[in-house]
Amino acid sequence: MTIKKALLIIIFTFSSILSFSNNNEVGNERSRILFIVDASQSMLGRWQSGRKIDIARNLLSVMLDSLKNIENLEIGLRVYGHQKGYPPQDCDDSKLEVNFLPASISSDRIINKLKMIRARGTTPIAKSLEEGALDFPDNKTRNIVILITDGKEECNMNPCAVSEIYQRKDIILKPFVIGIGLEKDWINEFDCIGKFFDATNENEFSNILNIVISHIVDNTTLQVNLLDNDNNNIETNINMTFYDSYTDLQKYNYVHTMNQFGNPDTMYVDPIMDYYIVAHTMPKVISNVFEVVPGKHNVISLKTPQGELEFKMNSKIDYQYIVRKQNNDSTLFVNNINNVKKFLTGAYDVELLTLPRMYFKDVKIEQNTKTTYTIPTPGIANIILPSKGYGGLYLKKADKIELIYPIDAKKTQHKLTLLPGDYKVIFRSKNAKQYIYTKQEDFKIKSGSSQIIKIN
Repeated sequence: MTIKKALLIIIFTFSSILSFSNNNEVGNERSRILFIVDASQSMLGRWQSGRKIDIARNLLSVMLDSLKNIENLEIGLRVYGHQKGYPPQDCDDSKLEVNFLPASISSDRIINKLKMIRARGTTPIAKSLEEGALDFPDNKTRNIVILITDGKEECNMNPCAVSEIYQRKDIILKPFVIGIGLEKDWINEFDCIGKFFDATNENEFSNILNIVISHIVDNTTLQVNLLDNDNNNIETNINMTFYDSYTDLQKYNYVHTMNQFGNPDTMYVDPIMDYYIVAHTMPKVISNVFEVVPGKHNVISLKTPQGELEFKMNSKIDYQYIVRKQNNDSTLFVNNINNVKKFLTGAYDVELLTLPRMYFKDVKIEQNTKTTYTIPTPGIANIILPSKGYGGLYLKKADKIELIYPIDAKKTQHKLTLLPGDYKVIFRSKNAKQYIYTKQEDFKIKSGSSQIIKIN
């Protein structure tokens, strides 16, 4: 058996899908912990006050005693490397020794089972993680796995790949890695698995175990401050999506609110993973990746200064307008006239879908201010043609004309709602086979008026 460098604990978390969760207190959810203990031959090696297997057994027993009175907690035990000696190598040597039971019952059973375990075999870490995922009866709880080991994978499998696969499936969350005396190249090797802690002695190891338990059992709160341009904490009523920073999977969807004291409401989040937040403003704002400290009240700030935009028109038609970032062809948002909408402060381009269309460049949105454009009331043009034919309606612009409505060759009458302005109809009958029979008629539309345009 290869002499393994010291590595004491890898902690994986298996979690239920938290997308759009309605659970307010993560710490009050039912949790399951599966301890996966390394009982390979290398655990007989000495570290600090004794053999690694004895130290791990003793410290784990202390931890289990502390978990007995925690409500909504179930605990199980899986062990590997203990059934068959090495050599020969047996990469299937992994077994669920204690199935999940309430912590008040299972803690003593696991402690007693640990006393009977003897370190003998090899180290099938990845396989034990895969089988450990199947030990959980369902994924409706916070399913947490703590893997205790002193070394690396020895069975030609890749724990990093296993970690990634199950994280992408939203079964395994970001793992914690706690090592003893690891060389730098080993630290880099375990970076792909998760967050690394270096335990240099037994006391530090015990402290780290307490930190891990804090992630599992302590309520962790978060306050998101949505700031204006002056860093005032006044923005609110914005939907925020919390994403797992590793998998990009949605974990929570909360609409920001203020409490009765004018402060952002307190939210409960699971501290096991790192997050980034998308604030669904127009346009959206994305935070940097951040950690939450378990058992603490965490505060995150995002700049989301907003102002309002409104296009007012007295019209029976509910026209829409397209909002784009300035000098950008991509549609940011489509809104209706007479409907106020908030946008981040800045400059935008707007296209109003009237006939003819209207374009507004460099529309300025200022903080806590409503920017309003009043559009004149349109009029009605009843265009009556002598027969079916070809042509179009044009907007007159000084000495130029612009086509705004092609004539439908199947119709002889066109009723159009037009903005006030000067227009021209150009038409040729379908039966007229020479260009000299083309006819044209100029007319003017006034605000709120109705006019008949008859082409003879």
